[in-house]
Amino acid sequence: MRNPRIEFAVGAFLLLALATLLVLAVASTNGRWGGAPDGYSLKARFSNIGTLRPNAPVKIGGVAVGQVADIQLDPGKYDSIVTLAIEGKYADLPSDTAAGIFTNGLLGESYVGLTPGGDPQPLKPGDEIYLTQPAVDLLQLVGKYMFSGAGKTGENAPASDEAATAPKGVTP
Repeated sequence: MRNPRIEFAVGAFLLLALATLLVLAVASTNGRWGGAPDGYSLKARFSNIGTLRPNAPVKIGGVAVGQVADIQLDPGKYDSIVTLAIEGKYADLPSDTAAGIFTNGLLGESYVGLTPGGDPQPLKPGDEIYLTQPAVDLLQLVGKYMFSGAGKTGENAPASDEAATAPKGVTP
C-alpha cells in the first residue's frame, strides 16, 4: 500500500527544510556558534543613540570589526553607555579613536562607525572612547528645515538681487 517514491520525496523535502533552517540560524548569529568571541570590549558614551540596537555592527571604513554587545543608561548623566565587542585581530586601535552612530542609507540599520586616530598608545580592553558623535535624528532635521523660516516675504523683501542693488528710482 505504501509508495516508496512518495516516502523518499517527503524525506528529501524534510531534509531540505532542516538544512534551510540551519542556514538561517547560522546567518542570524553572524556565523558564531556560541561562546565568548575572541576579542575585547570598549565603552562609548552617547547623548543620543537613535535606533541603535544590540548586535548592531561596529565598522571601520565600512568593514565590520565587531558588534554592539550591550546598551545601558547612565543613571547620573542620562547618557547611553554602549559596550562594543571588538574582534581580537583589531586590538591595536589608537586611544584617540572616535566613534559615531550612523545609518546605512536613508532608512537602513544603525551601526557604530569607528575612526582611528594617530595616537601610538592603543586602547586597552574596557577603556572608554571619549570622542563620540551621537545619532542624527532625521525627523528633527526635516522639521528644522521645513519650519525654520526660509526667507523674507512681504513688501520689504527685494524681488531679486538686481532690484536690491539698483539705485532708487531706477528699475532694472
